[in-house]
Amino acid sequence: MWLRLLTQQDPATKRTNQSTMAASGGTLNCEDFSMFQEVLKVMRNIDDRIVHALNTTVPTVSFSGKVDATQTCKELYESMMDAHLTRDKAIKSCIAQSSEEVAQLRKQRAKDSENLALIKLLRKEQTKLKLMQSELNVEEVVNDRSLKLFSERCRIHYTPPKVK
Repeated sequence: MWLRLLTQQDPATKRTNQSTMAASGGTLNCEDFSMFQEVLKVMRNIDDRIVHALNTTVPTVSFSGKVDATQTCKELYESMMDAHLTRDKAIKSCIAQSSEEVAQLRKQRAKDSENLALIKLLRKEQTKLKLMQSELNVEEVVNDRSLKLFSERCRIHYTPPKVK
């Protein structure tokens, strides 16, 4: 049931969480930062909707016999971890791609230091790289919040494995 809640259409964007599959499958656009952020926003739907998912799927004490809370919490945890890993890989991949571009532009600038268009392009790429790196910090905050909410609601039903 919670999978259905997490994949419902987002009325603000008229998209479903399913579009993250395409985004994480290698079609993430690292060139356009605004598109990069939009895809990350869609990919973060599971974290944005965790409170609702927990409230509607993890039973209270009075309903604990009707739903397997252990299995529900385990599935939710696994989905969250998959989403976190996918986003982390996507962000780091774009950072690596942008870093390579910055390195190439620096080499070109070293050969042609008077080229204003090249200098402007280098600054633009450096700014984009910094913004992408800041997304790692945002990702950490989002993940920490989701895990905190998860453990508050599921700690008596499911204990996640220790991360090494």
